[in-house]
This record gives sequence, C-alpha cells and structure tokens, in this order.
Amino acid sequence: MFSWFKPKDPLINLNKQYRQKLEQAMHSQRNGDIRTYSALTAEAEAIRENILKEEASRA
Repeated sequence: MFSWFKPKDPLINLNKQYRQKLEQAMHSQRNGDIRTYSALTAEAEAIRENILKEEASRA
C-alpha cells in the first residue's frame, strides 16, 4: 500500500536501465545507425557489470 515509502532496491533500477539501453540499441540497429547501436550496447554492458557487482556483494 505504501510502497513509495520503502527504499528502492538499486538492483531493480539497474535491471530496468539495462533493459532500456538494450531496447534503445535494438531500435538504433534496426534503423541502420550502427554507431549509436554500439555506443548504447557499451553503456548497457557497463550497467550489466554494475548489476553483477551488486549481486556479488549480496551473496
């Protein structure tokens, strides 16, 4: 009911950002903009590394 009072889980936000970057990259690739595709993919991989670090710190 009062979910806005709970502290946000950073892992949820990172996963959301990762999915959004991959989706943007996919659209860029479909439009033929390979440079933007590779830049967005690199950003997504950096976010993925942060996700893996966060998961490792929880274990």
